[in-house]
Amino acid sequence: MSTTSLPSPDRAATLRAALLAAGFTADGLLDLLGAPAYAALARSETVPALRATRGDGPLQTLVRLFLLQQPVPYEHAAGALPAGEALADGWLLREEAADGTDTVHATVDVRPYGGPDGEDWFIVSDLGCAVGGAGGIGGRGRQADTEVVLGVGGASTTLAGITVRHPVGSALDLGTGSGIQALHATGHATRVTATDVNPRALEFTRLTLALSGAPEAELLAGSLFEPVGGATYDLIVSNPPFVISPGARLTYRDGGMGGDDLCRTLVRQAGDHLNPGGYAQFLANWQHVEGEDWRDRLRSWVPPGCDAWIVQREVQDVTQYAELWLRDAGDHRMDPQEYAERYEHWLEEFESRKTKAVGFGWITLRRSDAVEPSIVVEEWPHPVEQPLGETVRAHFARQDYLRDHDDAALLEGRFQLAVEVMQEQVGAPGAEDPEHVVLRQNRGMRRATKVDTVGAGFAGVCDGSLTAGRILDAIAQLVQEDPVILRDRTPEAIRLLVEQGFLEPSEAMER
Repeated sequence: MSTTSLPSPDRAATLRAALLAAGFTADGLLDLLGAPAYAALARSETVPALRATRGDGPLQTLVRLFLLQQPVPYEHAAGALPAGEALADGWLLREEAADGTDTVHATVDVRPYGGPDGEDWFIVSDLGCAVGGAGGIGGRGRQADTEVVLGVGGASTTLAGITVRHPVGSALDLGTGSGIQALHATGHATRVTATDVNPRALEFTRLTLALSGAPEAELLAGSLFEPVGGATYDLIVSNPPFVISPGARLTYRDGGMGGDDLCRTLVRQAGDHLNPGGYAQFLANWQHVEGEDWRDRLRSWVPPGCDAWIVQREVQDVTQYAELWLRDAGDHRMDPQEYAERYEHWLEEFESRKTKAVGFGWITLRRSDAVEPSIVVEEWPHPVEQPLGETVRAHFARQDYLRDHDDAALLEGRFQLAVEVMQEQVGAPGAEDPEHVVLRQNRGMRRATKVDTVGAGFAGVCDGSLTAGRILDAIAQLVQEDPVILRDRTPEAIRLLVEQGFLEPSEAMER
């Protein structure tokens, strides 16, 4: 465990003002570094950024100091920020270089991060962990530092992007890490609580909020929901330590429970801590077990009274999965025999649990207290358009509509084709009729679905002016089909188009 004391947030506002004045922001970095070097930073590659910051201006100095962990001359640091206060508060340490130069270096990583409404935020994390995630913790001499706190990674931004953003009274960030989810929540929640089993993570969250100029959050130490007792929330978010591993070596990723028990426990217990209508949104890993449908496994996790939308984004076989997380810990840089032993330990663990693969994805719960909750479990490895928070909210609104409308009511409803939907016709050149018609979304989940002639015609004229039943009657005349039979067989197709967001109930769009 790291014994280094963390900076004081007491004068973070002064430091923040200096960072902003120097242009040390997400936009400022892009302008300074250029797109290639900026993208390389996200891959943990620092050489292009080092080449782009050879000058001694304030912004170059801050990038080398806080993002690239390079020592800089004290006089350069003093020209970019209140160096005396930063030294006193523990953001910087002063030392003499081998050539006698008076230098300073940062004690923490500070990464500029752009908020959803253009806010200039900063994520504070352990040294070497602000750019591109862990990148091999063990490779930095951190193998004993099990409580390292990471900065912004792909998982963090994914969860932030899928979270439903509307004003709420209370939000809980469970397993806060460096505080990115709590930071987002302060923008739309009256009260924010952040928890973590790692006390250092709570201190980093305090620094992140203070340096970002965000409201303070309630910070509580402990595992899962234990720190909050019986409290309930309008929003719960968690990027938990979901890695399915044979041990609990690194706090930020290994939950210490067997298999996928931590994620299952988190999801199951969330229902008791949601207010009516509240959302709980998680990233998770789950086992694919021999003889078991992974969808059934996840359906069993959903707590009573909650609707659920579970999306599997990726699947790795156990060898790929073990190699990924061995590299994450830097084990690939150790003695080959030790590496082989650890690799085998992972595979033995998977074999004992009959795990053949591991899935990764998103789990969203909404407490509806419905007698028959809607539980949608699907695989969607295709590209999506972030942010998806509004797409998630709309999904559950459509589930409410479909649950409240039987087939007769559906035919009396009016629908509109979603604005981002385009129609594609596929067939041989010169053919009189297409082989099939595809409806494709250009936003959100970017789904595509095949429809028959009736489905294409129905979707094409849905503008909210006519009921579904009247549209089907008109189509029946055109295709010379019995309108009663067409009315009987079409509601199922309409339900699918509504569920997947190709059609929107007019009454929902008018609200």
